[in-house]
Formats: sequence, C-alpha cells, structure tokens
Amino acid sequence: MPIIIMVLGMLHGVKFFASALNLSPHYLSDLLKRYTGKTTQEHIHLQLTDKAKALLWSTEKSISEIAYDLGFEHPSHFTKIFKTKTGKSPTEYRQLN
Repeated sequence: MPIIIMVLGMLHGVKFFASALNLSPHYLSDLLKRYTGKTTQEHIHLQLTDKAKALLWSTEKSISEIAYDLGFEHPSHFTKIFKTKTGKSPTEYRQLN
C-alpha cells in the first residue's frame, strides 16, 4: 500500500506519518524496512517520483512548477531526489516521451 505524501496540498515527511499512526519516526521506518525493504523516507521519495513522472509526461508545466506543486520550496531539491531515484534529470525524463 503506497504512502500518501500529499495531505491537504502539503508535502509531509516521516514525522507527520509517524505521528498520524501514533508511532515514533524511527519505529515506523524500522517497521517499513522490515516488511517492505524500504524506509519511510524511501517510500515518500518513490511516491514523489511517481507523481512527478506523471506530471512530466501529462503536462507542459515547467520543472519548477512541478516541484512547487509537489510541495518543494526549492526546485533543485526536487531535481536531486528525482535524479537519484530515476537516474535521469526531470528534463531528460520528459524528453524520453
């Protein structure tokens, strides 16, 4: 089951989800790592990447607009996460379509 990263239009991190589940952030990450092989942060980044891929292929929005839509304050942080997870920059990924 994917973690929902956007709640009320805001990007949320590990602490938010741990609090919502009444768990410590460390314990939540330990549980997810044990049962899925990925930490909470990794799940969040994968969901962000999937949403970004859909936006890159289905819209003409700039990379900065997509980053802001996903809740990033700085597009460079979005680009770094996207490239780490996909091996391509958002611009390179968009050009594949």
